Amino acid sequence: MSKFAGHYGFQRMFQQGKMTLGFHIPLEAYEWEPPTMERQVELVQAAEDYGFTGIWLRDVILQDPAFGDPATGQIYDMMIYLTYLAAKTKKIAFGTSSIVLPLRHPLRVAKETATIENLFPQRLMMGISSGDRRADFHGLNVPHEQRAELFRDGYDYLQKVMAEEFPKINSPYGMINGANLVPKSTAPIPTFITGYSQQTMDWFAQNGDGWIYYPRDPYNQAHAIQEWRELVQKYHPGVFKPFIQPLHLDLAENPDESVTPIRLGYRVGRKMLVELLALYQEIGVNHLFFALFPSQRPIDEVIDELGQEVLPYFPAHIDAPERV
Repeated sequence: MSKFAGHYGFQRMFQQGKMTLGFHIPLEAYEWEPPTMERQVELVQAAEDYGFTGIWLRDVILQDPAFGDPATGQIYDMMIYLTYLAAKTKKIAFGTSSIVLPLRHPLRVAKETATIENLFPQRLMMGISSGDRRADFHGLNVPHEQRAELFRDGYDYLQKVMAEEFPKINSPYGMINGANLVPKSTAPIPTFITGYSQQTMDWFAQNGDGWIYYPRDPYNQAHAIQEWRELVQKYHPGVFKPFIQPLHLDLAENPDESVTPIRLGYRVGRKMLVELLALYQEIGVNHLFFALFPSQRPIDEVIDELGQEVLPYFPAHIDAPERV
């Protein structure tokens, strides 16, 4: 039996052969300037009311114009802001996309995520990555070129300290002998590897509870998903590990507008969007979350249209009980 068989957040979001929908924070149209972060609670609550299953946040420290990626995360620290939004909602899950493990000590990550799990049971989806923003590495004096090894060491430490009682750990990150993490997580926290994290596909097919990968066209994404699923079955026969991806979306006002590729996604009307999403579901995407950064329409209108006209084709798999 899957260790997430009784995990309502996981079961609500993931089912083999099906796909659910979520959003990327900030819910705001911005590209080259930092987001204002206005009305985020109101918009997240609207997404929850419609039945979207996930809200995803980024782990970015410094604004770095030289990076070539205009995104600066959601301005606020990911773990603090996630906790704030979770306290303002009742059942929608919150995902980290992703915790940059080489930049956060794994014992601190364990403490923070176990605390969140205790406060908001079965609503945390933990994506982890090796990181790619050099400015953040330099700012913290962490060698960017060592991030592959740091990620593996951090992953091993994190898994051990969260899963075992009074673990014995001798790691480059530190030693534990005769001590125990408090609090312990009240349920297993789904942990997903983001991108390749400087590892081989064999490694992250063996490790982690699923895979978060970057937006690609359905043809190329299908090949990556198929290769990964074959490796998952090689190392974990019969185990379902979900595939997750973001998608940048500029939802056209004309519902019949055809698909136009944009950076990391598409401009499209809702009717063709439903067809496009059905294709992503067919190739094996289990959860897709929209980044509305390139939107040319008011975000509340976009959320309303997606919630009323698109979400019914890709609903939550179970009606999760509301937790206060």
